[in-house]
Amino acid sequence: MLDFQQGEYKLLRESLVRLIDEEINPHVDEWEEARIFPAHEVFKKLGDAGFLGLNKPEEFGGLGLDYSYGVMMAETLGHIRCGAVPMAIGVQTDMCTPALARFGSDELREQFLAPAIAGDQVGCIGVSEEHAGSDVANIKTFAKKDGDDYVITGGKMWITNGMQADWMCCLANTSEDGRHRNKSLIMVPMDLPGVERSRKLHKLGMWSSDTAQIFFDQVRVPQRYLLGEEGQGFSYQMQQFQEERMWAASSVILTLDRLIDETIEYTRSREAFGRPLLDQQAIHFRLAELRTEVEAVRSLLYRATEEYVSGKDVTRLASMAKLKAGRVGRVVTDACLQYWGGQGYMWESEPARQFRDARLWSIGGGADEVMLQILAKIEGTLPSR
Repeated sequence: MLDFQQGEYKLLRESLVRLIDEEINPHVDEWEEARIFPAHEVFKKLGDAGFLGLNKPEEFGGLGLDYSYGVMMAETLGHIRCGAVPMAIGVQTDMCTPALARFGSDELREQFLAPAIAGDQVGCIGVSEEHAGSDVANIKTFAKKDGDDYVITGGKMWITNGMQADWMCCLANTSEDGRHRNKSLIMVPMDLPGVERSRKLHKLGMWSSDTAQIFFDQVRVPQRYLLGEEGQGFSYQMQQFQEERMWAASSVILTLDRLIDETIEYTRSREAFGRPLLDQQAIHFRLAELRTEVEAVRSLLYRATEEYVSGKDVTRLASMAKLKAGRVGRVVTDACLQYWGGQGYMWESEPARQFRDARLWSIGGGADEVMLQILAKIEGTLPSR
């Protein structure tokens, strides 16, 4: 079983916690209020400390460590007192760069991956569209060949880091073939003519993470900006999703543990009817149960991570971990807010913020229903058509 409290894991974790305490947490409230955080500034500090390329190739500035170190980092980012900044960092490390690192040419990795690892550039992933969220195969954005270029027309929705990103790893249709054979991943610099950052979206939670709607109007991109083989984009993105889903599961663990810890302290100090709230059996039993649920997510995630590092297909376990983490996040934040009572219901309170932020994890990166469909297919229980 992985143990992030030992050896090199422990040293890296302690270093990241110090960076968070010094450079991120003092500003979280301000960034949440502003509905955006300075991504280039924060990412540069993380890049200088080596945290944006833990498991990326050394020849492009990464540390070349195995994926378990990325999981350790994602879990440790739960020390940040909001969900938005960790999510934005996760987009950089585990959502828009895995396919680039794995399938990109050396030229593309030098141009886009190396600056992302260094924190000199901010990336985003362009998959979802207004009418194609979890149904990835239904995207409409099209990249048509013209000479040595692709000409991209369409748009992307709910793009994390979209207002500040220097480039997008964009999934687009490149032919009229079948829905799963006509897609390609293309690197799109965001300063090209025809790229429009239409608006910053106003969300229920994850406030300090800028989320954009993007339009492409005849955007010309060199065909050499294609990742890997044309027509393999759907397959590449499904592989990329496995790291995204394990990242999502790992990022909630420490956040939920901290919220349970703080709820224990609050209910211990808050008296009602002459005794601490924590003395109520309904509360201390429920908190014990919630802690068990978080530990179950951790164990499932660690098993998935170990198998992924050993080279096994973890579609089943990663989907289970993502599903369970999202649902446990909703249950824990709701219960803890309840035990904080009126104080928890205050808009600026920590329980309220976590309650709002946690709701995304059952939607983003593949909704719960998509995870269940994947699992039902693996189990052979989908109905025949």
